[in-house]
Amino acid sequence: MYICVCNAIRESELRQAARCHAGDPDAVYEKLGKRPQCGSCLDEAAQILIEERGGTVQTVPDKRFIGA
Repeated sequence: MYICVCNAIRESELRQAARCHAGDPDAVYEKLGKRPQCGSCLDEAAQILIEERGGTVQTVPDKRFIGA
């Protein structure tokens, strides 16, 4: 099943990425070489990350604002 239609990200692909990469949906999408388009998938993507990690969504600081 597709989680993100805009980027053609399948649930299985997102689950695998969740196990390999830290961060929220935006960070995991970036690791997949994609970024959210319309945003309608982000709540479901966040839930999948939580399920796969057995806890909470980890956030990654935005590099643009570090040391600013």
